[in-house]
Amino acid sequence: MASILVPVAYLIIVFGGLFMFSYYYRKHNSTRVYEPYFPSHPERNAYITLLQQSDPPASDSLLKSALVRRAMADVQRVLRIREDKPALQNLLQKGSIGDELWNSLLAAEKELEVEIMEVISEANSFVDGWGQVIFPTANEMIANEKMRAVFERTAELKAELGKYPSNSSPFMELLSLTYVRRGQI
Repeated sequence: MASILVPVAYLIIVFGGLFMFSYYYRKHNSTRVYEPYFPSHPERNAYITLLQQSDPPASDSLLKSALVRRAMADVQRVLRIREDKPALQNLLQKGSIGDELWNSLLAAEKELEVEIMEVISEANSFVDGWGQVIFPTANEMIANEKMRAVFERTAELKAELGKYPSNSSPFMELLSLTYVRRGQI
């Protein structure tokens, strides 16, 4: 009789301890507030401020442009989450990051889904069917801004390269030094 009681008591103590630890650990983690993955959302705040403005009410064109800016910020956040999620998942599996960062990313993803639905409903309140078009439009505007930045940077780089004579750019100097060292010139 005593030979059976000892293993049963051992199992009850081990599983009871694991249950108690699990219960308190989950209770402690459920009340924890995670640091937000993204900083504040100034585009959303600007749109809501314009929407609530009543002294001189904001014009529809201003509200629409603020809503498109809000959608552009959401598209950038979606792209960042798409880019960061696989890497963070890999790091989480390896144990390189904690659960806090992963849970912060998941909370940001859920918040972003709600934000997207809110933008779609706001867009449809202006014009029926605009909710289906606003995010592709915002994506095109982001691509246009990126191309414009590259174009403006190209002009700066050309001006910088114009400082050097045509055959003595830093790249050409490095290339000639490489060939001189090898004895090929």
